[in-house]
Amino acid sequence: MSDNNIIINLKNIFVSFDDEPVLKGIDLYIRDKEFVTLLGPSGCGKTTTLRIIAGFVEPDNGDVFFEGKRINDVPAYKRQVNTIFQRYALFPHLNVYENVAFGLRIKKWPEKDIKAKVKEMLALVNLSGFERKNINLLSGGQQQRVAIARALANQPKVLLLDEPLAALDLKLRKEMQTELKKIQQELGITFIYVTHDQEEALTMSDTVVVMNNGEIQQIGTPEDIYNEPKNAFVADFIGESNIIDGIMVKDELVHFNGIDFPCVDKGFGENIPVDVVIRPEDVIVSSPEKGQVKGTVESITFKGVHYEILVDIGDCKWLIHTTKFAEVGKQVGLSVDPFDIHIMNKSSVPLYSDDAPASEE
Repeated sequence: MSDNNIIINLKNIFVSFDDEPVLKGIDLYIRDKEFVTLLGPSGCGKTTTLRIIAGFVEPDNGDVFFEGKRINDVPAYKRQVNTIFQRYALFPHLNVYENVAFGLRIKKWPEKDIKAKVKEMLALVNLSGFERKNINLLSGGQQQRVAIARALANQPKVLLLDEPLAALDLKLRKEMQTELKKIQQELGITFIYVTHDQEEALTMSDTVVVMNNGEIQQIGTPEDIYNEPKNAFVADFIGESNIIDGIMVKDELVHFNGIDFPCVDKGFGENIPVDVVIRPEDVIVSSPEKGQVKGTVESITFKGVHYEILVDIGDCKWLIHTTKFAEVGKQVGLSVDPFDIHIMNKSSVPLYSDDAPASEE
């Protein structure tokens, strides 16, 4: 990849609030025209990372580059980025048109150019004809679209979005996920999106940056993050997983739950403790005699497209997603294809940040 394609580069970024470390040496580059999501639990450092890029927070150590130029000392209003916050910060005394036009008036654009740009932006967010509407009479989804139009009217090279869908109901949130990705692709600008919602990240992103406890745990495509998690935290946070203590007997053979399982992983050494990750949808349910292991169905929940079953196999319990019904109290057999057994080194990463500073959402 050419360095010319990198629009933002964070190098060795450290930030502390009240002597509590929030970012611990973050290194991250973002490509031009990419939809990047910073994903992690509350307190992991994702919002602080966004604020570093925006210019609202100055790092204690490290450098921020924009198109190859160091911008640590460039104030927020001079950076070629715009931010959409969880609370949209619209002006309640201005109508839709004037809210979208606000930044352009500050820049002293000619009135005819302002009119054309506002019309273009409202069409982009499907609010044509709403120009004279009172902001206070709009729905939450409509207000969010106005905030997007206002941010994009200023023609930023990068749009920063800090959990902008959090206040919307589930149906509208899903609709807006599709809309945001469509807008990003139409405009061809860089979106950097902050969320703790895994589905949101997997749905919209070109690249997902998983963060925890002030550090980056993994960077990759949604498919890479889901199918090949780097550690137990990523496996547990992205979707649902069975994470089981195991011993890597040798290459392509792992021992867990009292049985040797063939797998495809290599290079861990022999008789090494490992974490074994199995996704619930990858477990094959059969009659007891046909399974690699067998257990007793402890609970079953209908989820619409599948059943969610909890099976007690003695020394642990497996979560399974299957289209097959299984009666509580009955024995079933469970099998896993070698390609669906993911081996990773024992993780020292805490699953969640319990004591994050209050200033980091």
